[in-house]
Order: sequence, then structure tokens, then C-alpha cells
Amino acid sequence: MKRVGILVGREVTFPESIINAINERGNGEVVAEMVKIGGIRMDEEKKYDVIIDRISHEVPYYRATLKRFALEGTYIINNPFWWSADDKFFNFALAHKIGVAIPKTVLLPQQSYIKDITSESLRNLEFPIDWEGICEYVGFPAFLKPHDGGGWKNVSKIHSLEELWHEYNQSGTLCMTLQEGIEYDQFVRCYCVGKEKVLIMPYDPSKPYLSGMQYVNVEDYLTPELHARVEKDCITICEALGYDLNTIEFAIKDGIPYAIDFMNPAPDAELASVGEANHNWIVNAMTELIFKKLEEGFETPEYRWSAMLGAPADAKKKLAAKPKAETKTIKAKKTAEPKTAKTKKAGNA
Repeated sequence: MKRVGILVGREVTFPESIINAINERGNGEVVAEMVKIGGIRMDEEKKYDVIIDRISHEVPYYRATLKRFALEGTYIINNPFWWSADDKFFNFALAHKIGVAIPKTVLLPQQSYIKDITSESLRNLEFPIDWEGICEYVGFPAFLKPHDGGGWKNVSKIHSLEELWHEYNQSGTLCMTLQEGIEYDQFVRCYCVGKEKVLIMPYDPSKPYLSGMQYVNVEDYLTPELHARVEKDCITICEALGYDLNTIEFAIKDGIPYAIDFMNPAPDAELASVGEANHNWIVNAMTELIFKKLEEGFETPEYRWSAMLGAPADAKKKLAAKPKAETKTIKAKKTAEPKTAKTKKAGNA
């Protein structure tokens, strides 16, 4: 019997729907259930073949547990190791390099730091920041938002340098990005499942988040050419990031779909929020993905320890075929530390 676990937070309808769909189709041979965990032993045995993760980004204990389960061969949707290392600024840069349209984006130094960070800790920082040059590159309007966040938290629309300084000085220890604001003609949010299935949903970001008013039902919203490009960009992004489940948002201006947000590996799927049609689509698509992979086998992420734990023969060959890098021991010379001024606080100063 195969077991599928669902790790959730406050959501209700999506977990219930996906569990029911899997159990109905599994007919006792595949069983889905809520994950139940307490203290996790270092020698914990495998409990699940697949776990759908919906909450570990908010709960460090869950994230550490999922990594431990991955060590036993459980397939996690989505990969907890990559998601731990991922951030939106890297994603923007990567997507730009692989041909996806991205608004101009700049990563900013933090406005403030934890107590133990002193002037000596920040000797590599440029000061003062070239605010005028940054604004000239990005332009206005722009969005100031965390380089690693979601749910429209701590996001501000900026129209001037003075407004940027004001909002930036409220950001505290958050690492922020400034991104070109696309004055869009159309806007879509897309589910991407299994790096192959895409649902393009007309979307109104001006409506309250999670209100159920953001998703609008418009037939033939995009031209066939634009629909094909958005679909292709969704698959390209998820293939590059390795996500089996994600949502990607596009602000479309003059026929160009700009990907503005695509690090959402636990996307909203609640019935009241996304609507019945979208909810049913994501439940069915995820159920199809899980059964397909249980039958055909999941492509195991390439972890460096895999070959040491009895990985399949092809994985061992792949690891063995990689040439070993030559290493040289370099003895570092001692140098006197330069004198530094007191820590300067970046921002509107």
C-alpha cells in the first residue's frame, strides 16, 4: 500500500478535497491522510511515499522534518531543500537569463541589522547607496518588496525617491528588492503542476488578497499566441526551479507577459478564494500527478548523499562519472584589518 501525506496549515477545503480524491481513486491501494508527527528520531523509518507540503515555509520544525523524510526516500512536493535555499531575487535573475520577460529589479542592502552586526561586519557595503542611479534604472512606479516573502506582505507601491526612502526606512531587517512596476493591460495568475500542466486564470490584483474577488471568469481572455507564450513561460520557470506545484503571476503590457511573482510552492487553492472551477482543476491535476508518479516512479532529486545510501545504479553511475575537482591547500597570509568608521545607517540620511 502506498501512503500520501498532506502537511497543512489553516486551509480546509483543499486538503479535504485532495485526500478524498486520492482515496477514492486509490481504492485502498493508495491511501491519503493528514500527516501526524511528534518528536522525530534521527533513525525514523519511512512513513510516506509522497508528502504534499503546504505549510513548512512558516514552521521550521516541519521543514526540518520534511528534509529528514526525504532522506528515507519520501518524495516531497515541493523539494524542501531547494525551497529553503530559494529566494525571489535569484529567481528573477535566473528567469531573465533563460528568456522570460522580467521587470527591472534591484536587490537592496538591509535598512537595519541584528544587534551583533557592527560596522566591522559591513565593510563590503557601498555607502552612500546610489539611490538616484537605482531609481533611474528601475523607474517609477515601482514596487518595494521583500526578496523572500509572499502574500503581499510588506509590499509598497513607490512613485518617487522620497517615497522610496520613507518606505525603505520602515523595512527594518528585511532584505528588500525594488522592482519596476508594469502598468499592465491584462493580468493572469497561473497554476503549474508537474512542470507540464498549466491553468491560466484571469486575475485582478487590485482586489483584496484571498477575498475570492481576485479571480475573474473571462472567456478567451488572452489571444492564442499570448496564451501559448504564458503557458511556455510557466513550464520553463518551473522546470528551471524544479517545482512540481507553483503559481506564476504575469503583468501583461503591450503583448509582453512580465513574470512578476513565481515563488509560490504552496499556492492558495481554497474553494472560497479561487472559485469552484479553479479549485477543482488544481485538485484533479495534483491527483493525476501523484498517481502518475506512483506508477511510473518519481525522478529523485540529485542529493549528494544518494549514492552512499544505495541509490539506483543509474544514479551511482551518474555520480561516479563526474570528474573530481583538483584541490590545493593555500595558506592564508595575515593582514592588518583596516580601520573603519562607525556603522552608517543606509536610507534617507
